[in-house]
Amino acid sequence: MHSPPVDAPPRPKDQRIALRSAGVLTACSAVLLTLVAIRWQPLLSFDDDIASTTHRWAVDESGVTHAFRILTDWVWDPWTMRLLCAAVAVWLIWRRAAWWTALWLGTTCLLSALVQQGLKAAVGRPRPVWPDPVDSAHYAAYPSGHAMTAVVVCGLLLWLLHHHGAGRPLFRTALAVSALSVAGVGLTRVWLGVHWASDVVGGWLLGALVVALAVLVHARRPTPAEDE
Repeated sequence: MHSPPVDAPPRPKDQRIALRSAGVLTACSAVLLTLVAIRWQPLLSFDDDIASTTHRWAVDESGVTHAFRILTDWVWDPWTMRLLCAAVAVWLIWRRAAWWTALWLGTTCLLSALVQQGLKAAVGRPRPVWPDPVDSAHYAAYPSGHAMTAVVVCGLLLWLLHHHGAGRPLFRTALAVSALSVAGVGLTRVWLGVHWASDVVGGWLLGALVVALAVLVHARRPTPAEDE
């Protein structure tokens, strides 16, 4: 059986799953955003408890903290993720028949970054402040840009592999690497004391929502005749 081309129409089942996921993720994202915006005390207390504990560990375990800084600043940095997306987009353009998917991939990553920065400015949540910080970061805290970008990039690339009919070993390997990256970047941001736990969860939810909406948009692409 031949695998479908990258620009092949999404299967109806994929579209239904994406639509349902988008609905659930929209609701969850809206609830968490509201709780953060109104500074709901139980959430703030929960965040503070986690932050205080992980910061104490980060100060005590300097070796682990140094490793986490390398991972978060280089391996899982949003720009590293975006460069990965750009490389895939260039490869898709090189295939010539997949230019629309390359444009879709790049545009989704760009819009995700704009949404992320817009929400940071709108919510204006302060980052944790420590007398003995182990790292620093710019802009407001909510949502975590690292967490959101990791989910968007990993989610889009995983969907492309699935959509293109990648072999099971390749897909499982990519899934494992993606899961490690998404979970790992969230852990490092909280460990390093530059984000609250709910910032990371918010980034994960919003990133997954972007992926679900992007899959739905891909289904509305031009027909092959319009591509030419």
